[in-house]
Amino acid sequence: VASGRVRRRPARAAAAAATAAEGAVKRVLVPIGNGSEEIEAATIVDTLVRAGADVTVASVEDTKEVTMSRGLRMVADESIADCRGEEWEAVLLPGGMPGAERLRDNEHLRRILETQNEHYRRIGAICAAPAVVLAAHGLLGQREATCYPAPQFIKEIP
Repeated sequence: VASGRVRRRPARAAAAAATAAEGAVKRVLVPIGNGSEEIEAATIVDTLVRAGADVTVASVEDTKEVTMSRGLRMVADESIADCRGEEWEAVLLPGGMPGAERLRDNEHLRRILETQNEHYRRIGAICAAPAVVLAAHGLLGQREATCYPAPQFIKEIP
């Protein structure tokens, strides 16, 4: 079982400041929960930070420390409850089970996703998250979507 801590890097502030000098910094929310897929969460965060986005990792758990699907422990920047009322350019969900269920079952995240949808802001999801989170909350509508190719997930995608 892998263990270790992943924390925000001080370089994020410098990268976001450099991007701000060139134009508006994109604020992105990446929620995580116990059982979220660590490689998906890390890839989302790392790619966007390298592109100059201001990424906030938020825990849907009672603590900021989350145990990912393979045992890696990640420490979120914020609690998801503290992210409500904020404006996000995008909310991007990693997959992983039971992490996607933990995301689906969080009322704060559900409200954030509904607000994103109502304001036509970006929502993205990987692996099980489109079927488990977005479909469960009626956020896919008639949009094309893809997910991890397990029968229980595919049947949820329009």
